[in-house]
Amino acid sequence: MTSANPRPVEDFRTVRDWLRFAVTRMTGAKIAFGHGTGNAVDEAAFLILSVLDLPINAIEPWLDCRLSMAERVSIYDAIETRIATRKPAPYVVNAAYIQGRRFYVDERVIVPRSFIGELIAGGGLASLLPADGDVRRVLDLCTGSGCLAILAAEAFSDAHVAASDISTDAIDVARRNVADYGLQNRIALHLADLFDGLPPERFDLIISNPPYVTAAAVNAFPPEYAAEPRLAHLGGDDGLDLVRRILARAAEFLTPGGTLVVEVGQAGPALEAAMPDIDFIWLDTEGSEGEVFMLSAEQLCASDDAPTKKRKKKRR
Repeated sequence: MTSANPRPVEDFRTVRDWLRFAVTRMTGAKIAFGHGTGNAVDEAAFLILSVLDLPINAIEPWLDCRLSMAERVSIYDAIETRIATRKPAPYVVNAAYIQGRRFYVDERVIVPRSFIGELIAGGGLASLLPADGDVRRVLDLCTGSGCLAILAAEAFSDAHVAASDISTDAIDVARRNVADYGLQNRIALHLADLFDGLPPERFDLIISNPPYVTAAAVNAFPPEYAAEPRLAHLGGDDGLDLVRRILARAAEFLTPGGTLVVEVGQAGPALEAAMPDIDFIWLDTEGSEGEVFMLSAEQLCASDDAPTKKRKKKRR
């Protein structure tokens, strides 16, 4: 998009000017947030800092910096593109961040925002694994952009990671990110339908952020969420179609003492009601409560023969 109205480009000279302009424009346009930011101020800061190739953690140090004409035009175009297309901001600048790591994204993959990333990069997940656990093999199901696989490879430095997705487009994006991080020798990408199509291996850790949104919610998405691949959201009528499939077969792919970690969003209560024989352990994060569960291989095996009864939700 080119600037149809040159006046903002001529009049606004500092980062502060453009932050104010962007917040006003996006608030007036009533756009939806949720792809890394939750309000117009944070969204505007993300766009401006990304366009200027500056660290996105704080805009304050740059507020009074004067911008070149080329920079002003680029910022204006990014703001107007965000409003006109209603695409998530990460698609506009082809960048998304998890735990400070930058990943390439476009419309072929969902914008990464999994809480599992916080658990991995912050070391919380490693502290919950068996004390004698030696994580040598990790599987990331529904890898999308490959961000969780990359974070896992960084967190478990001796591990090899298998990352799978049913989408060839997603695999292409993940391949780019894996190459950007120089992890081609440690992360193997597989085109697979969950476990179907994977090599016959067992893993010490399986992680997954699968589609878990109900069909009704997907059909009611605002344009920003509808811009993402529908396949990456749709979890069936109750949101649990893929989660059920993961639980049904995960034990076959886990080593003795292995661990399964899955994000299910707001579907936690529905999952517990549907599978009352499983003692789900819920891993809370700074931004979530009861959206990520953890199960051991032994729990998965035992659940097949356990009597059905209501259990109290466990958290760590």
